[in-house]
Amino acid sequence: MAGLNLARKLIQTHLVGGEMTPGSEIALRVDQTLTQDATGTLVMLELEALGLKRVRTEVSVQYVDHNLLQADERNMADHLFLRSAAQRFGLWFSPPGGGVSHPVHMQRFGIPGKSLIGSDSHTCAAGSLGMLAIGVGGLEVALAMAGEPLYLTMPRVWGVRLTGELPDWVSAKDVVLEMLRRHGVKGGVHRIVEYHGPGVASLSAMDRHVIANMGAELGATATVFPADDRVRDFLRAEGREDDFVALAADPDADYDLTDEIDLAALEPLIAKPSSPGAVVPVREVAGTPVHQVVVGSSANPGLRDFAIVAAVLRGRHAHPQVSLDVNPTSREILADLTKTGATLDLIRSGARLHQTGCLGCIGMGQAPAKGRNSLRTFPRNFPGRSGTPDDQVWLCSPETAAAAALTGAITDPRELGFDYPTLDLPESASTDVVVLEHPLPPGLAQEVELAKAESIGALPELDPLPDTLHIPVALKAGDDVSTDEILPAGAAALPYRSDIAKLADFSFTRLDETYPRRARELGNHAVIGGENYGQGSSREHAALAPRSLGLRIVIAKSFARIHSSNLVNFGVLPLEFTDPADYDAIQPGDELQLDALAQGLADGEFTVRDVTQGTEFRVRHRLSGRQVATIRAGGRIAEHAGGGS
Repeated sequence: MAGLNLARKLIQTHLVGGEMTPGSEIALRVDQTLTQDATGTLVMLELEALGLKRVRTEVSVQYVDHNLLQADERNMADHLFLRSAAQRFGLWFSPPGGGVSHPVHMQRFGIPGKSLIGSDSHTCAAGSLGMLAIGVGGLEVALAMAGEPLYLTMPRVWGVRLTGELPDWVSAKDVVLEMLRRHGVKGGVHRIVEYHGPGVASLSAMDRHVIANMGAELGATATVFPADDRVRDFLRAEGREDDFVALAADPDADYDLTDEIDLAALEPLIAKPSSPGAVVPVREVAGTPVHQVVVGSSANPGLRDFAIVAAVLRGRHAHPQVSLDVNPTSREILADLTKTGATLDLIRSGARLHQTGCLGCIGMGQAPAKGRNSLRTFPRNFPGRSGTPDDQVWLCSPETAAAAALTGAITDPRELGFDYPTLDLPESASTDVVVLEHPLPPGLAQEVELAKAESIGALPELDPLPDTLHIPVALKAGDDVSTDEILPAGAAALPYRSDIAKLADFSFTRLDETYPRRARELGNHAVIGGENYGQGSSREHAALAPRSLGLRIVIAKSFARIHSSNLVNFGVLPLEFTDPADYDAIQPGDELQLDALAQGLADGEFTVRDVTQGTEFRVRHRLSGRQVATIRAGGRIAEHAGGGS
């Protein structure tokens, strides 16, 4: 019998229910949780609704890294609320300016072998340390903090063998872009990507973070790397070598699927607008004019990622038509950049240095000019995510970004005409600049009152699913619709993250600006979707806000994992066309009739009548018995209120 791969080892050590059979539901013990401010406000309201006294995880951390622009009082009100909630419920708190959640969590809290879930889809980045790290909806994080397991469909394990070493001008971003070039944004759905092989040793822990982070763009449940000497080196630099545990797959481990990448054969790659899966070699699009370059985000958060840009620009100046923006990802990285002189190199080059945080990655500032190309070391370039409706955002490595900043055009960095810079990075990180608030002792915590400003709303009350629905189709969407299009982020919407009644006004407005008004008029209604419906961000607001407007069912060709779970958590029924061709006939405004839903959910497949068209079509669901009960109750909070588990 073959040995175990690392992903299965991690699942096995956290398994509290179910069997490790791909496609079946399992339950996992959760060691750590991560929340950020764009999703955390709702999580804290959910903890309050659940009546939680104190978190039951080993470590839970609330970060403030998204809603940083304080154009009015709402974002700071959220920050004060989140700090009070962290104190009340026993979480660590990382204040504004502390840094992006994923690299900071990796630096201060990541431990090989532990499980981590976060209300941010890029939580999977912590797989770089040999953790079982999974992005989920906020309510699932809240329930984990309350001591419940994470329920998950057991994924298949996809072994990707790495050989060779990366050549000059090629870096970790090009590795994950190669995976996206080969497999697209749906290639990792219901899979854990496990990297192994001799090439892994050539990648630093932060290089692995880059690759694991964008496993979310593949649709993967998680990404796993072994915990080896490179991970030990990282933890030693962070002053946490005692947290190191060596972890690896068995020598004779097998995998459900396999792939192989020769790192030495890779070249600079870039994702064209407007999908992380639209990847081509940089040389094929060289010469395309560029007006903005942004360096930062959780997708390229390491000291090396900034230092290489500074080194390429040292003694040179950015092209005059380019706005070069640099967003450091943590306080310690900014301190180390400053110690090495790289900060001064960036300033002299004409770069604009911004505060530590997500910023342009979530559309919170740094919106590009309409129709002008923006190159970014970010994980996503979904339409309009940048804050500009007609955006032209490209995703690339720091090396390719630096080359474009110098030349004013997309440029293969191998053609810059000078040698690849050598970096001299410090062996120890500047951990003395980190600002984190410890959890309060239980006695003091119980005395803390939640700081709720008028802008902090309440969770809507959701009713159970009726047995019969006669509902109109309010909207029909195409393939690969992202949660950015269902419920936008950005500077306009983010300040209302804690007020669902107001946030609902942004629902689907990137697809149809009339949807919020029409949904309120219609009441109960349906939405039709294509393939991979709900890809991208884990924001549960994309399920809850439309649900508050009357959304009861979504019928799609297929669903992204996290959004499907979020729909269930708030009582929206996700159904799939048994025959995807039936999607074509349904039109917005059609009246749908669904009868005997309780029996249909029990059977797993049933008939829907399109009353307007005079036709019928079959639908199915992929829900567990536990999820069916949740749907019928009206969502997990309603289920808990009614005495459910």
